[in-house]
Amino acid sequence: MTPERLCELRDTYRSGLLQDVLPFWLRHAVDHEFGGIMTCVDADGSNVDTDKGIWQQGRFAWLLGELINRVEPNEMWRTIALQTLDFLRKFGTDATDGRMWFHVTRDGRPIRKRRYAFSESFAAIALGEAAQFTGDPAFARKALDCFQQFVQHNLHPPAGLAKFTDVRPTRGIGFPMITIATAQELRSSIGMPDADAWIDRSIQMIRQYFVKPELQCVMETVAADGSILDHFDGRTLNPGHAIEGAWFILAEGKYRQDARLIDLGLQMLDWMWEKGWDQEHGGLLYFASLDGKPVQEYWHEMKFWWPHNELIIATLLAYQLTGDAKYFERHALAHQWAYDHFPDPEQGEWFGYLRRDGSRSSSLKGNLWKGPFHLPRMQLICWQLCDEMLSSTDQDSSSARDGAPAS
Repeated sequence: MTPERLCELRDTYRSGLLQDVLPFWLRHAVDHEFGGIMTCVDADGSNVDTDKGIWQQGRFAWLLGELINRVEPNEMWRTIALQTLDFLRKFGTDATDGRMWFHVTRDGRPIRKRRYAFSESFAAIALGEAAQFTGDPAFARKALDCFQQFVQHNLHPPAGLAKFTDVRPTRGIGFPMITIATAQELRSSIGMPDADAWIDRSIQMIRQYFVKPELQCVMETVAADGSILDHFDGRTLNPGHAIEGAWFILAEGKYRQDARLIDLGLQMLDWMWEKGWDQEHGGLLYFASLDGKPVQEYWHEMKFWWPHNELIIATLLAYQLTGDAKYFERHALAHQWAYDHFPDPEQGEWFGYLRRDGSRSSSLKGNLWKGPFHLPRMQLICWQLCDEMLSSTDQDSSSARDGAPAS
């Protein structure tokens, strides 16, 4: 990848974030009456539904905090981040059991709660960023509390909350994956003392239960002992989810300079590229089959925005870590397909849901699941990766000019 191409990509990601995606959400989602954000918006940003997802409140507050801490201390971002966290503080938690809601009305009245505790994980990373940009230790304490609620609920769910009976116990990759990412964020923002231990434990869970060298794939759902379930759930692969987990592990390998972790992340990425990349139409299939039998979910061939965001990050990070042209080529394919099909050049942001051939399935720009997170996170991380590679190229050139060997 040439410096010129890196500059072009860097500018695409940076301008897309700061001049398109972030302004879209600041303009259309921020609720100046009740606080928080409303993410159920149509193509033009108009509200389709005023209900609020608690996930999205934490995710948006995290994004603004990241930008404040890493890009610039923008006062408007700070105000909206704190207003969003205040909405979470007032309305995000069920006082009867301390668990966070998933879905509330515009003014914060509770509608439903999920069996898992991912709302807590997203609140934790948002609070960690707020602790960093405010210097207020109360945010850090609350972030650690939310993290503990997240992990303890998933490790020891209360009786009566299980989705299934104990006839066929399973485990899913989502919990260890999100534990890695949450602990990484809290290590960065507030220096969480046991972050490395939680990351080690979660990577070991993924390696032990979900990574299957004999099948050359990463499982989404397995039996409690890690064996393959010969049922719909057990045979269904989620390439985008596994690739997201792969780049979390690649990032940890980069942070620690640990070749074993980098190798694990690369293997996960390679396998799931082969399982998920659509050789006929391009793009990443939402679900794939372990053994060629039909997948139950009828949207299995659709192209969603977020798996492409994760694939773009993973391939660019893999290229940075290895210099292997294979990853440059895959990044180019993923980037081009996504940018050819998802963005709305007229009204901003990305459409979320496409058919297999790339035609638009829905005009939605957001809902309780799609909001200002996966896409702006991809833009921010890839902007940073391009900057790092450009800086490394400049250093190598400088060393060569000075007569020192370039590393």
